[in-house]
Amino acid sequence: MAGHSKWANIQHRKGKQDKLRSKMFSKLSKEITVAAKMGEPDVDKNPRLRLAVKAAKSLSMPKDVIDRAIKKSESGDAADYTEIRYEGYGVGGIAIIVEAMTDNLNRTASNVRSYFTKCGGNMGQTGSVSHGFDRVGEISYAASVGDADTVMMAALDAGADDVVSDEDGHWIYCPLEELNAVSDALEKALGESLESKLIWKAQVLTEVDLDTAQTLMKLIDMLEEDDDVQDVTHNFDIPEDVAAQL
Repeated sequence: MAGHSKWANIQHRKGKQDKLRSKMFSKLSKEITVAAKMGEPDVDKNPRLRLAVKAAKSLSMPKDVIDRAIKKSESGDAADYTEIRYEGYGVGGIAIIVEAMTDNLNRTASNVRSYFTKCGGNMGQTGSVSHGFDRVGEISYAASVGDADTVMMAALDAGADDVVSDEDGHWIYCPLEELNAVSDALEKALGESLESKLIWKAQVLTEVDLDTAQTLMKLIDMLEEDDDVQDVTHNFDIPEDVAAQL
């Protein structure tokens, strides 16, 4: 059950995803184009594209925007992006993984390094923090889909490894190579999920105090605001009493 952070719930409750809606549309459009360009522009034959399209639909991205992003992969004007992972530490030794997709490595590296520095953190070498995370598939459902026991049974039958449930919803974890198969099986049992994606799941979470939480939140916000950054993962947890003060 380790690895699920209350911080995800705090983000949800604060409507953070709504605030970043337009930014997420841009990032997902880029991911859709790259996924389609690297494989086939067919969601049934391209697992990565399928995940990207599902993520876009979960944010209610219009179908015509999704279609345009796929078609862009077949045109000559689609930019050549490089995928890169940065790793580092925030204040309090908190591990942070930053996944980016960029057409200018120097710009992105410089920006990411500056965010860490401004918030009292520092960049590390590739592999310096990722050893403390597992690369797994995560499928999320709303709490209304059923109680914890119902979801647990459906998840185990579908081939999942772990389930975390609370008042905000259910998070189901599986081996990364099984994500599409488990997602399909769960869809038959529980209906369409809110989201299905590959994540870095922290092996151990570290609780933080108010000052540390505020500084880390500032760093996460700066990273997520960057157009080149696709995803940010960390291993900190905010206790309920600290969350109430934020």
